[in-house]
Amino acid sequence: MKSNKYIRYLRWALLALFTLLITYTSYLHISLGGGKSPSIHALCPFGGLESLYQVFATGSFISKIFAGTLILFGITVVLALFFRRSFCGLICPFGAIQEFFAKIGHKFFKKRLIMPQKIDKPLRYLKYAVLLITLFYAWKTAGLWMSPYDPWSAYGHLSEGVNSVWEESAVGLILLIITIVGSLLYDRFFCKYICPMGAVYGIFGKASPFKVVRNEDACINCGKCNKVCPMNIDVQHSIEVKNAECINCQTCVLNCPKAGALESKEGSKALKPIVIIALVMAVFFGSIFAAQAAGVYTLLPEQLKAGETMNFDEIKGYMTIKEAAQATNTDLHEFYKMFKIPENIPAETMMKEIGKTVPGYEFGDVKESLENSKGEVKTESEK
Repeated sequence: MKSNKYIRYLRWALLALFTLLITYTSYLHISLGGGKSPSIHALCPFGGLESLYQVFATGSFISKIFAGTLILFGITVVLALFFRRSFCGLICPFGAIQEFFAKIGHKFFKKRLIMPQKIDKPLRYLKYAVLLITLFYAWKTAGLWMSPYDPWSAYGHLSEGVNSVWEESAVGLILLIITIVGSLLYDRFFCKYICPMGAVYGIFGKASPFKVVRNEDACINCGKCNKVCPMNIDVQHSIEVKNAECINCQTCVLNCPKAGALESKEGSKALKPIVIIALVMAVFFGSIFAAQAAGVYTLLPEQLKAGETMNFDEIKGYMTIKEAAQATNTDLHEFYKMFKIPENIPAETMMKEIGKTVPGYEFGDVKESLENSKGEVKTESEK
């Protein structure tokens, strides 16, 4: 069983690595400019789902979402069809953050707290309501309307400073704090009750052949599987775990003290935890590498991949005001003045959406006027 201990460490190491990589990428997005590193939204599979209706209706993506985000969404759905919510349990950085805070909570409180059943059971359906609401408004507005309320987005913008995040995403910051505090008290708090992608993977996962099987003859009913399951699934009293809540973290199997009592199976084929983890990583990253090789995996505006400064002619309507200012190396306040944008318009608004708030405002006309008069954008220091 010693090998299981190392596999648990490997899983935590992978989750920590993915969290650090995404955190660093988000920092680069803020510090280097919106077009030189992917945004937190472009790196989240849910952005692909939010943009799905817009893609089929118009052939374009909503702000900050690109082909790579849609591909990420597709890959994670494939994972759910084969291995249930494996993305949640083995890859997702936000899930990892919750899990690490839960470990701190266990140490601090000296025990593992469990939500009372009469509260826990109805709360599990909340994430499905969140999914429906977010999709309805994302598809209706053709934009990332949820961004100010998204704790993951708030986390990705923390490098801007808490005050800045509070101004642009107060609700998201509050939900981030609630998620962290909730995770200190209850394992995978956001995953269980709020995450819309958890709802999506749970739905697709119902069709998955993956399951955890308990061998009644070998089981010693120690209850260890129930104690360690971050999703509080009753593994101990199940013959087969096919629950939509299962995130395929392999924690129950890896912590079972009796060999052969718990097995992970893909259909009728038993697979060891290390094989499950390897297969999930191979499908996820192998698909990404294949998409990159085919030239269809993009997470940035095409104009900015080389890191050059854009001119007015290259500013696109799908960029937010803030991204356009960063891409043209222009002070945000100066950019508002140059494009005649009222100060009450949020910086996260897409350039092409300004006209919906400001009657008579035509992004194309203003851009053309500036192109004719100034050409390249200059910063204050260059004027």
